[in-house]
Amino acid sequence: MSKIFHLFVFLMLLTTACSVYAMDSYRYAHVTIDTPWAIFIFLLLIILFPFVLMAALYWYFAVKKSEIKDAEHE
Repeated sequence: MSKIFHLFVFLMLLTTACSVYAMDSYRYAHVTIDTPWAIFIFLLLIILFPFVLMAALYWYFAVKKSEIKDAEHE
């Protein structure tokens, strides 16, 4: 019963939506001269973040392993 009610409300809201809002959203999605740089920086961060994380974890566990070995020798 609840799903049918939510579907009905969604369809009612959908029929009352105004197409002006869709045209207004173009203002936020337009391409400027800065867009390629923004895409480049975004992709650079996504690609480099796993490598930085991998290096940090490798360093952390290498130091932890050496501390365990030092504690065993004492």
